[in-house]
Amino acid sequence: MAISRSQLLKELLPGLNALFGLEYARYGEEHKEIYDIETSERSFEEETKLSGFGAAPVKSEGAAIAYDNAQEAWTARYTHETIAMGFSITEEAVEDNLYDSLSSRYTKALARGMAYTKQVKAAAILNTAFTGSGNPTYGDGQVLCSTAHPLVSGGTNSNRPTTGVDLNETALENAVIQIAAWTDERGLLIAAKPKKLVIPPALMFVATRLLETNLRVGTNDNDINALKNNGSIPEGYTVNHFLTDPNAWFLLTDVPNGLKHFVRTAMSTGMDGDFDTGNVRYKARERYSFGVSDPLGIYGSPGSS
Repeated sequence: MAISRSQLLKELLPGLNALFGLEYARYGEEHKEIYDIETSERSFEEETKLSGFGAAPVKSEGAAIAYDNAQEAWTARYTHETIAMGFSITEEAVEDNLYDSLSSRYTKALARGMAYTKQVKAAAILNTAFTGSGNPTYGDGQVLCSTAHPLVSGGTNSNRPTTGVDLNETALENAVIQIAAWTDERGLLIAAKPKKLVIPPALMFVATRLLETNLRVGTNDNDINALKNNGSIPEGYTVNHFLTDPNAWFLLTDVPNGLKHFVRTAMSTGMDGDFDTGNVRYKARERYSFGVSDPLGIYGSPGSS
């Protein structure tokens, strides 16, 4: 349905002082702080996790060498979605508008809607990271942040605390220790380390005190801030305004092939006119996917409440 003069009555009459409602600032491309970005040329992308070899056994003198098997563990799939939206304006509404170019104002609003959608979809991976009704599972059959990511060797990795904890010094220290104990599919340590803390706006002041002060927070002791002194979270923190739980927090790790954003078709815009009606139509379109290959790319806690 086209935007007509009946929807723009005030803009057709003299005496209007200002038009407002479309000029708000918007948050930037916050997904770039979380996801590794790659391009795609297919309708979907698949990535398969491999299981290597276990620890080497002792070979007795004269005995035959032992042989081990490697295998595929599981596969992650990224299915691209097409995101598109448009609007149409009648010829008469364009002609009679007294104050501004309608197309200029509403194309900005269209861009705002498209950008907002991308950030919501990016944050949804984290917003559904914990066990809950309808929350997605990944290649290993677990939700993103689970205490029981299964290994080929029969063990498990946990990328969340057993019981959800709020963001504090002890919780971060325990997370760093827990991440250091992660193993590969055959039980070999992988020397994983956290890189960056991802938090909702409600935790930005807590994060600043925890990561940027020289001394321990909330104590009477003159102890150093070990998290800062050790460089435990080298890239500091980033605020994501699209996280829906004010208590949840996440640590991105240096484990490769974690959270990924595939760009299938970059944002494109178009405009055309309808000969019969004179209406002008505008559209924006892009194709992309957000997902996870290796859940060990992130550690998360839903908070204690």
